[in-house]
Amino acid sequence: MSRAETRQDPAGGGRPAPTGMRGVATVPSYVVMQPTTLCNLDCSYCYLPLRAANRRMPVPVAAAVARPVNIWAAQQGRRFSVVWHGGEPLAAGRDHLAALISPFSADVEHHVQTNATLIDDPWCEFFREHRIRVSVSVDGPRARNDSRHTRGGRPAYDQIRSGVEALRRHGIEFSALCVVSDPSPGLATELYRFFLDLGCDVLGINIEETEGVNVRSNRWPDRAVAGFWAELVGAWRQAPRIHLREVEWSLRYAAAVLDDTADEVLPRQLDPIPTIGYDGSVVLLSPELAGFSDPRYGDFTSGNVLASGLAEILATPERTPWVTEFVAGVEACRTTCPYFGFCGGGHAANRYFEHGRFDGTETNHCRNSKIHLLEGVLAHARDQPAAD
Repeated sequence: MSRAETRQDPAGGGRPAPTGMRGVATVPSYVVMQPTTLCNLDCSYCYLPLRAANRRMPVPVAAAVARPVNIWAAQQGRRFSVVWHGGEPLAAGRDHLAALISPFSADVEHHVQTNATLIDDPWCEFFREHRIRVSVSVDGPRARNDSRHTRGGRPAYDQIRSGVEALRRHGIEFSALCVVSDPSPGLATELYRFFLDLGCDVLGINIEETEGVNVRSNRWPDRAVAGFWAELVGAWRQAPRIHLREVEWSLRYAAAVLDDTADEVLPRQLDPIPTIGYDGSVVLLSPELAGFSDPRYGDFTSGNVLASGLAEILATPERTPWVTEFVAGVEACRTTCPYFGFCGGGHAANRYFEHGRFDGTETNHCRNSKIHLLEGVLAHARDQPAAD
């Protein structure tokens, strides 16, 4: 499973950052939990370093996370989200996943990011019982899923579709996340039509990223990427029956700028997005850093919930040196990049895996999924009157 697939806002959409943003918030909007490192697939673009190992999260780790999360959920007045992401979360098994969920209160909403290959009728009953929101990873029609294969090298597409059909049989609404490895002309329209037929209600599109153990290049011609996003907007406008994550982010931001209300409706601090590893270790800001280490930065963790507690770890993010370096990089973006109000300074892992450090500025990910996204949406808007 691609780590890029975690980049969603479980509460309802992406939230670009305003120009006055400073520092890291001490209370997150959601947490990411790793119930197991194991994945039953071996996707070509996956970043995960331990996906062949079966290391499962002990229940005391989940209980330690649940203590502050239950308090935050009760205080926020809306459902606080826990995103279960591996590995393949369903590889942990229903009994173990149920045990991990059990310490969380009814105010907590659970999401699972899955490759869908293990979904069957019992899993659908499990999702209903525990009120779990499901997001399925699939890259479009069969021919577009060449990167998604089993450990034996066999295509996973039929298994994915079988899981999706089980969700549909049980009337379970689901989101979809698609990784695009080549933003070529015509692809956006093909993908959007596929996902309309698939039956998802929310669609997220991620341009493949170079990070973790995936060293494939993600540098594409600027015009091609902007054209892909513009084409996607056009396809969506023809049949806007799916919540299209990236397009709605862009339109929400544009509306806020036009109304001069961006600083009122968008967050003023970076969401810490704590990722809780299977062993209780906590990585802030970028789930994709979990499991990696570097001579300069160590293992990127900021503590362990079994030793310090999640609230205590989040109270002092500056104690982690690389976090301080990243915040400095965000400030550099804020003062130099005209897209900062939309992007918010990018993601820590993209800086690290593309630049080898955290205080760099523009990355290929910024260009592909932020700058050219906004350019593509605006280009479609400019061209639309003439097209009509």
